[in-house]
Amino acid sequence: MTGLPILTILIAVAYVAGSVNFSILVFHLTGRDDPRQHGSGNPGATNVYRQAGIGWAVAVLLLDVGRAVGVALVAKTMLPFWQVPWVGLGLIMGNRFPCFHGFHGGKGVANYLGFSLAIVPVWAGLGALAWGAAHLVWQTPFLSSFALVFVLTAGTVLAEGGDWQGGIGAVVTALFIVACHQRNIRKRWGGQG
Repeated sequence: MTGLPILTILIAVAYVAGSVNFSILVFHLTGRDDPRQHGSGNPGATNVYRQAGIGWAVAVLLLDVGRAVGVALVAKTMLPFWQVPWVGLGLIMGNRFPCFHGFHGGKGVANYLGFSLAIVPVWAGLGALAWGAAHLVWQTPFLSSFALVFVLTAGTVLAEGGDWQGGIGAVVTALFIVACHQRNIRKRWGGQG
């Protein structure tokens, strides 16, 4: 089995893997309310930090990143490089619309970081630095996330080396993540919640 059937299977597997939301599971196991019920309503590391502190936020972040690294490494061993970013999109879609959690999940930033860490590690490091620099300037997590996503996407596109199909996969993933932040965007620039 080669080519598109393997790609399709791996996108589906990545979606299912992304549908496992660690913050929801950790909160459930520790007797806390669903993290989506408080704060920003997002089950990502930032909202976990607000609700449970730095230790749990780091744990959730590492679980998200680790899962994404695993998915990316499998994709890298089974697919040509241009197909790998499309598997990342499947992972992010699972994180956003998790089949195990009522199709209401996170925004995929930590998963994109972990996925990129496995396929373009130098760019993942640069992306983390960009997140830190943006956070120093704006002190707004979602804007910092956009800086990270921009760098990760640029790194993946450049690593594709002219293979536009993989580059498109990276750009579509980045646009999807930005779209997942529409509430933040409206709140900051549109005056709406």
